[in-house]
Amino acid sequence: MVVYDKDLERDLRARKSDFEMRTTAAGHTWHEVDITNAFSSWLVADEYCDAYFESPDDLQLKLEAEFPEFVADKIRAALAQNDVTENSVVAVIGVGSLFGFARASQVLKLVEADVKGRLVVFFPGQFEQNNYRLLDARDGWNYMAVPISIHSAGDAA
Repeated sequence: MVVYDKDLERDLRARKSDFEMRTTAAGHTWHEVDITNAFSSWLVADEYCDAYFESPDDLQLKLEAEFPEFVADKIRAALAQNDVTENSVVAVIGVGSLFGFARASQVLKLVEADVKGRLVVFFPGQFEQNNYRLLDARDGWNYMAVPISIHSAGDAA
């Protein structure tokens, strides 16, 4: 988990090529999946899309039942590419766009078994006492991942 202040999203996106460059310099392959537009892609594909704009409350059950799996499928597609190996890094960007629609913890749990190499999640929020909080939201979750933050000491291999 690359944890950064939510206010630094634009800076991180401008510098994510630095992560790619350093990853490939360390001998790993880099693959990226951007889930920023996942909600709009999911909603537009639904046959009742227009009706949900008229009555948004009707979307809640479908959102909870289907959207996390849709996002997980998008990440799985990147993880399943032929050139993704044990030596690969798959980077997920746009996690902040899940806020209010799906829990990042739920999506990550759905893809855990599909990770061959390393999964790097760019996480706008906070990490305190093994607890991740997306966009500094009140609730968070305890996740066993190596946090990389501006305050981290040392490098991740």
